[in-house]
Amino acid sequence: MLKLVFEDGAKSRYQLLGCGEFVVPVEPLPTRIRLLGFLPLAFFIAQALHYWQIDQWGHLLWMCNVGNLLLAAGLFLDQPLMIRVAVIWSVPGFFVWLRYVVFEWFHYATLDWSAVTSGTLAHIGGLAVGLIVLGRVRVDRRAWFYAFIWYLAIQFISRVVTPPALNVNVSHHIYEGWQGRFSSYFYFWVVLTIAVVIGLRIIGWCLERIWPYRIVAPSPS
Repeated sequence: MLKLVFEDGAKSRYQLLGCGEFVVPVEPLPTRIRLLGFLPLAFFIAQALHYWQIDQWGHLLWMCNVGNLLLAAGLFLDQPLMIRVAVIWSVPGFFVWLRYVVFEWFHYATLDWSAVTSGTLAHIGGLAVGLIVLGRVRVDRRAWFYAFIWYLAIQFISRVVTPPALNVNVSHHIYEGWQGRFSSYFYFWVVLTIAVVIGLRIIGWCLERIWPYRIVAPSPS
């Protein structure tokens, strides 16, 4: 069972783990760090303005875009779990954007510089802010699992509220170029979901190695 306790004579919050053998310091984020939330919020708004101009609001629900909103909320509300989930998803979001968006820029005769600017801010800016803050909140072993639950929730919402033509978060049909490898969307979704689980677990493990959730033995009572 998990419960919150307070260290005698200090304002720091502590989380007592099941058997009571260890405590994990949970320090509140300082105001200057929480104010960084205005950056990912601005990145999300920039994307919203771009999609408003081209009348494709559904694209805001892509994991990389909505992740900026989640990151901003996590910072404003001082919720480490929200921050961890947002950062974990910003990693594959960056590489997917690099592969399927940035590389395509070289094939265009002209570029929509508003799209280039907002997309770059959302993917590189959001990732940069997230990694900076992750040094404060650290990464625990369950973060990847919560990131997976977040993915399933957003994918379901995307299927319900976005047009099939946008195929946001691959929620409607097989991704372009993969149709010949799968006989149905269901089989594609199963393989994709397994790949997502493996990818999130690897990313979570790597981030945990860099910023481990600090565990210390409690002082003798």
